[in-house]
Amino acid sequence: MDELGRKSIEEVKESKKNPVIIVLENIRSAYNIGSVFRTADAFLVEAIYIIGYSAVPPHKEIKKTALGAEESVSWKHFATTAEAITELKANGYNVYAVEQAEGSYKLNAIGFDEDEKIAVIFGNEVSGVEQSTIHLSEGCLEIPQLGMKHSLNIATAVGVVLWELVRQKI
Repeated sequence: MDELGRKSIEEVKESKKNPVIIVLENIRSAYNIGSVFRTADAFLVEAIYIIGYSAVPPHKEIKKTALGAEESVSWKHFATTAEAITELKANGYNVYAVEQAEGSYKLNAIGFDEDEKIAVIFGNEVSGVEQSTIHLSEGCLEIPQLGMKHSLNIATAVGVVLWELVRQKI
């Protein structure tokens, strides 16, 4: 651990966080949620907001893929995404859905200020971010995709989006 420079759970909890909150809207797979916890820990995000029927810690499938990150990353559960967005906006966050949509912002072409507070919403593995949620957001961020498939697993999408957001802040 010392040679790798890894932080303890306590050190991660006390570290200065990147002003980013991940919102998970009705995610079916607890394994995906666990993977998001690991990625959130890697990028020192503020928190994960978990919505609706998505599994929450402690959950064996989350634990299996989070590998302890569910202990180091703050999280909160909301019944609806609208409740989460209301809280986020009240706390000064700009809220974006991660979705392919008309008029979306290409992730690689949008710039954010270093201290800008950003929340990114990731939707259900099949149906994506709900349209009612998109209407409550500042817009959609889209990951440019060049191949035949035009979708990514949510855990992969979270990694791509977080890297771009944090890269702009470091």
